[in-house]
Parts: sequence; structure tokens; C-alpha cells
Amino acid sequence: IMRDRSHIEETLHLNTAELSAEFTAAQKKLLDIYHTAIKPMEDAYKYNELRQYEVTDGEITSKPMILFLGPWSVGKSSMINYLLGLHGTSQELYTGAEPTTSEYTVIMHGEKFRTVEGIVMAADSSRSFSPLEKFGQGFLERLVGIEMPHKLLERVTLVDTPGIIENRKQQERGYPYNEVCQWFIDRADLIFLVFDPTKLDVGGELEMLFRQMKGRESQLRLILNKADTVSTQDLMRVYGALFWSMAPLVNVTEPPRVYVSSFWPLDYTGDTSRELFMKEEISLLDDLNQVIENQLENKIAFIRQHGIRVRIHALLVDRYLQTYYDKLGWFSDPYEVLHDIVSDPDKYYIFKSILAKTNISKFDLPDKEAYEDFFGVNPMANFKQLSYHCSWSGGCLLDKLEKAISHDLPALLNSINTTPDTCEEKPKNRWRRQ
Repeated sequence: IMRDRSHIEETLHLNTAELSAEFTAAQKKLLDIYHTAIKPMEDAYKYNELRQYEVTDGEITSKPMILFLGPWSVGKSSMINYLLGLHGTSQELYTGAEPTTSEYTVIMHGEKFRTVEGIVMAADSSRSFSPLEKFGQGFLERLVGIEMPHKLLERVTLVDTPGIIENRKQQERGYPYNEVCQWFIDRADLIFLVFDPTKLDVGGELEMLFRQMKGRESQLRLILNKADTVSTQDLMRVYGALFWSMAPLVNVTEPPRVYVSSFWPLDYTGDTSRELFMKEEISLLDDLNQVIENQLENKIAFIRQHGIRVRIHALLVDRYLQTYYDKLGWFSDPYEVLHDIVSDPDKYYIFKSILAKTNISKFDLPDKEAYEDFFGVNPMANFKQLSYHCSWSGGCLLDKLEKAISHDLPALLNSINTTPDTCEEKPKNRWRRQ
């Protein structure tokens, strides 16, 4: 017997999912702030060479990304089929008891159903996946996009991943699995880590995955799938065992939210906690809807955080330059002076002076070793000090960046959060045309 799916459309407001004019205007304003205040500083001080992280227009305007991770055959693909109503259709993702997903499958909205090769996705700068080229052809051959017309995909992009197989060596995958996972984890708005209650093996690959989630714990949700396949008593034991296994790996005071249900289209098996499972499913859908509703706020916060990192980098490079020119005498060897400064910046109080003179937390400072590598490939002569990045007509790069961080982006955030006082209990849905 197939399960009723009407609650999915109701909870996610799929029948009213149209972008409002306010949303589009705010997104355009965010792009404008990035291009006029943050990107010029990025380019001037080659920030993306330090972090290997380039923000593209496609990433700023992209929909929220929902990432599905977990061991093989736990029901990740089945869960996506269920959310999209693909069961029994020609578009259904392949599922089975053996490891079935060997590719990273990105399910996106499109006018018609079609598959897109990884090399095509990476070559298209309008998408947010162009940075994936750095992982090589071996990975791009295992990246596939699926486009289809669907109301949910107008609002989110879903990413299905190869299952974790603990007895397989990393090299056998043919691409840097952990680095690719890190790329998706860093960009995911919600991370569903799916488990099967009948097999809770926690091995090396899964432990590494948890280490990679550091700093992204608020995006993580644990899903105990196929919960109707075990008795209530066994389910309680499995729930306890899951936390016992995860506790050393999730280093946060508040444990991640766990959803217990059976996420696939067939009806629950008999003598199971049907009411509990349905409540859990609706809670998960509410969680997903919250990410969709807050996507613009999250993007603004992300761009502001990125701007803060760019500012710190520019201030540090400026300080390195100032120290270099102060120490460079008539008869000094430029290479020796540079090597002395980058190998021991503490001797010249480079990082401490930034902390003392600016409102920066020591926890936001990059590693000192990163600047050894940075100046190894970027000679000092390639950069000008911040005071030289000023013009009579255009102002100073640093002033523009600081204004964006302290005023423009918070004002944009405030403008989309400000709604007229009404008696309505529910917040305004930006996806509905007002």
C-alpha cells in the first residue's frame, strides 16, 4: 500500500512556491555588495589562493543545498525518491540492497527531465559547481546532474552521495573522497546523515566524515531510517547505541537532532509506532522548510563572514608588506628578509599587531603556515599596501569593505526581516507572491 504524500506539499507550501519581488531585489542587492565591496579586495590580495575558496555568482544565487550522507544501502536514494514522488516513475533513482550509488548525483530543477554530465556542470559558470574541476577528471566522471520539473526543486537542490563503505581503501575510489565530501559539507544548508537501525557500524570513513563536520554541526541532522523494520524495544536500544557511537565524534554540547521514521513511499509495517513516525516526518519537513524560508538570511550571513575573512587577509598582507619594507635595507637580500619574516612572524608581532589594532578575534586568524605557502607562490612585489588602494573618485578598498561588513549587509538583513505588525501567527512566506 502506498502512503499518502499530501502532508509533504502542505508542510513545504509547494503550491505557493513562487519567488516574491522583494526576494529577487534583495538577492540582486547582495550580489551588488559582493561585487563592489568584497570582490575587489579579494582580487587585490589574491584571497582565493590562500583559502582555495572562490565565491561565484552561481553560489550566491544558488538554492539551498540539501546533502544526503551515510553508509551504503540505508535508504538515501529512497528518501529522495519519496520526497520528490518519483517511486514507480522512469525518473526514479536506482535503489537496492547492495551499494547502488557510486556517483555524486545532483538533483536540480529544469524545464524537462534530462541528465547532465559532470564535466558539463563544472564548465558552466552560471552553476555553483564550477569549482569542482579542481578534483580532476576521475571525480567529474562520477558526478552527474539530473534536471526535472518539480515544485520542491524550484526551492532546493538535493545531493545524493556514494555510501560509506568501511572496508574500502580511499585510493580505490579514484578521486579524493574526503576532500570532495568536505566541499559539499562546506556548502550544504542542511546535512542529512542517514542510518539503518539494523547496521550501525562506525568505522574510519565515518569517523573522518564527522571530523570534517567541525563547525557545521548546526546543519547536521541524524536520521534513523527504516524504523518500522524493528520492534519498538529494539528501536530504543538502537537509538541509545547511535548516541553511544556518535558521542565521541560530535564535539558539541547540544547533540544533533535525530529523526526516527521510515522515509519511503510504502506504508509502515504493522504493529509499529505509526503516529510517532508521522510526527517525526512532519518535524523533518518543517526543518527543511525553515532552511528554505531562511535561505536569504543564511546567504547574507555567509557573505558577511566571507567578507570578514577577506578583510583579515588584507590586513595581514598589508602588515607583512609594511614589515618587509621596514626591514629591507640598501644591502639586504630581499629573499632572506622575506624568508625571515614569513618563517617567524611572531618575532615581528605581525599577527599580534592585527589583534591589537583591529576588532578581530584570535580564533578568526588563519594559520601562520598558510602565509609561508602564500608568499612562496606570490612575491611581495605583486602587492601594494592598503593605503595605495585608494582613489579620489572611488575611495579606499578597505573603507568600502568595512562599510559592507558593519553597515550594508546588516542593513540588508534587517530590511528582509522587517515586516509590518500584524496579528498573524505565521511568519511571512517570501516564496508566495504578496
